[in-house]
Amino acid sequence: MKKNFKIVCPVDFSECSLNAVEYAARLGEKYRADLILIHVPDKEDYQKLASTDGHSGDQYAFIEKKLESLVETVEKESLPNGLVSCQKQIKEGKIVSTVVDFATENNADLIVLGTEGVNEFKNNYIGTKASKIVIKSSIDVFVIPRKVYFKPPRKYVYATDYLEEDKVAIQKIVELAGFFDSEIDVVHVSSKDTSIDKSLHKTMVAELKPFVKYEKVNFVLKSYRDEPGLGLENYLITAKGDILVTLSKKKDWFEQIFTNNLSKKMSYFINKPLLVLKRA
Repeated sequence: MKKNFKIVCPVDFSECSLNAVEYAARLGEKYRADLILIHVPDKEDYQKLASTDGHSGDQYAFIEKKLESLVETVEKESLPNGLVSCQKQIKEGKIVSTVVDFATENNADLIVLGTEGVNEFKNNYIGTKASKIVIKSSIDVFVIPRKVYFKPPRKYVYATDYLEEDKVAIQKIVELAGFFDSEIDVVHVSSKDTSIDKSLHKTMVAELKPFVKYEKVNFVLKSYRDEPGLGLENYLITAKGDILVTLSKKKDWFEQIFTNNLSKKMSYFINKPLLVLKRA
C-alpha cells in the first residue's frame, strides 16, 4: 500500500520560496501528505539574513532556528486541515542536485518550488535553478512564481500533444481539480509545424475521454502561427486559466520553453503557477 503522499519544498526564505511553502502546505492538506521543507545552505544567504536580522552568532544555528519557526507555522495552520506532518531538513551541496537527489531518495511525489522568473536572471528567460530542477527531476514539479499567492484554482489548463502518457496524466489532474471543484481545459495548441485537423482532433479526444472520470472537462483545439508556447500563453490568458499543466518528456517542446529563443514577451510563466508532470 502506498505511503502518505510526500511533498518536498526547497526554502531559502525569500518571498517566492515562502509562496511555494504556502502552496505546498495547501496541497498537502488535500493530499493528506507529509511535507518536508529543505534548505540548502549558502554562505551569501546567511550573511544577508544575518545582517537583516542583526544576528552575529552561529549562522547555521540561526538558519536552523528560522526553519524550525517556519515548520511550526505550517503545523499550526495546516495540520488541523489535513496535512499529516511537516518536517525540516538542512542539506549542504549544490541546490539543484541536492534538491533533486533528496526528493528522489525520499520517494517524494511532488517538488514545489518558487522562482523569481525574469527578474532573477539576465541571460536565461525562465531561470537557471528552476529550469534545471524541472528538467533533471524525475518527480512532478510545481513551480510558483514570485508574487503569486495561493488561491483555490478555478481552472487548470493542460497542454497536450495527445501522447499515450496523457491517459495517466489526465487522471492526476482530475484528482487535483476534484480537491477544489475546478474546471479542466485539455488544450492542444496547433502551429504551422504541428498542425492537426478537426477530424483527427476528434479521434484523439474520443480515445482519451474514457480515462477522464470528471464532468468539468473541456477539450480544445487552438491554432496559432507562432511558437506553441506563445499560443499556449494566449489561451491561458483568454480562458482565464489559473494553473498551467504540462507533461514533460526529455527533449520535448517543453524543454524549448526554457531556452533563450522564445520571445521575451511570453509572460505566463511569471504570472501563473506551472505544474510539470514527470511520472505519467
